[in-house]
Amino acid sequence: MISISHKAKQFLILAIKLLIVVGAFYFIYNQLATNDKLDWNKFIVLFKKNQSVGGIIFILFLSFANRFLEILKWKNLVYSFKKITIGEATKQVLASLTAGIFTPNGIGEYAGKALYFEKDKTKKSVFLNLLCNGIQLILTVFLGTIGLFILGYRFWVLVISLFTFGFWVLAFLSKKIKVKGYSLEKLMSKINEIPKSIHQKNTLLGIARYLIFSHQYYFLFVAFDVHLPYFTLMATIATVYFLASSLPSFQFLDFAVKGSVAVYFFSLLGVNEWIVVFVTTLMWFLNVVIPVIIGSFYVLNFKTQWKS
Repeated sequence: MISISHKAKQFLILAIKLLIVVGAFYFIYNQLATNDKLDWNKFIVLFKKNQSVGGIIFILFLSFANRFLEILKWKNLVYSFKKITIGEATKQVLASLTAGIFTPNGIGEYAGKALYFEKDKTKKSVFLNLLCNGIQLILTVFLGTIGLFILGYRFWVLVISLFTFGFWVLAFLSKKIKVKGYSLEKLMSKINEIPKSIHQKNTLLGIARYLIFSHQYYFLFVAFDVHLPYFTLMATIATVYFLASSLPSFQFLDFAVKGSVAVYFFSLLGVNEWIVVFVTTLMWFLNVVIPVIIGSFYVLNFKTQWKS
């Protein structure tokens, strides 16, 4: 077995940290600078026309609230086996977000959080992160299906309902189906081990977070002079998030995936493509880029709890 000296190990860890941070900043810059659909002149003209200090503060507050609720969700779930402070939860959530920016569907986020706990708590951390993300996915599917129904896509609602029903019938008949390495039988057993109060709080925080970021999307469209009926606009936003979340993606391409889906659905409502692209990009910048920049600081100062 090859032995690595302490100094070599420190250098390797530093190199990985720098690679993650530099890579994150490169992809952020590349997506903003090379996207030919972003017409910055149009954005500046509209911004000057509708600029409002109060409006900017409100949008930034929604971004803060969105991420803070995620931090509270994580703190609440970890409390099932360990008490951590909001500061520790913030560090773990933002650092793992940065670490997961290169991986499909944020898989690296699971590893990022696990490294903050002792090695024997790795599976526990992965499981709790699954619950943390799982409630958002369930809400996205449920509300997205309602959105499709409101917009008149009854056929797709039927297809989704039949698919969901079929999945659960299959799951009931075959308990060996696995989710993130857990069989459904074991997953349900693990879920039942966690106190109901923690599940209830996780669900309430998940609902609050969904309402926050979907309404941030809504208010950005209003700021760009898109004046559609409230329920039509919210139903379209719910549909976009649902369908975009169904596609495999990377965090740094998140706005491109959501943007392409959003352009299709909002174009059916007569919304200009450049407005859709800008709103989606702003959502990505406010809710992914800024947290990743902050998370980069935590990545550079990261110290694993794993013992070699």
